[in-house]
Amino acid sequence: QVQLVESGGGLVQAGGSLRLSCAASGRTASGYIMGLFRQAPGKEREFVAAIDRSGKSSFYPDSVKGRFTISMDNAKNTVYLQMNSLKPEDTAVYACAARLSSLSISLVPPSLIQSTRGYNYWGQGTQVTVSS
Repeated sequence: QVQLVESGGGLVQAGGSLRLSCAASGRTASGYIMGLFRQAPGKEREFVAAIDRSGKSSFYPDSVKGRFTISMDNAKNTVYLQMNSLKPEDTAVYACAARLSSLSISLVPPSLIQSTRGYNYWGQGTQVTVSS
């Protein structure tokens, strides 16, 4: 089992920044890929970013590329999502998800990385609200 706990959400004005944290515990020693997803009211869950346990490989969709940066602190088993130039359309509940894997992200099909079906463990989520 893997437990995931998010923190760092909140209210910010458009153009501002927030940093989300996702702390992992449990069966993490063999490696994992951490993904971040978001879900706005009335919309499907959307992939935001992913990173592997090494922290060397990451993946973003075009909608956040250049604005969001995901990073890994191996010592703390914590993933961070730095969100800059936030827009009202970034408003959503953000949740982290983990997939047990010793592979680099570069070796996993992008379709799996971007799909909720590619992950086995989920955090509770944290609300991010961007005001205009």
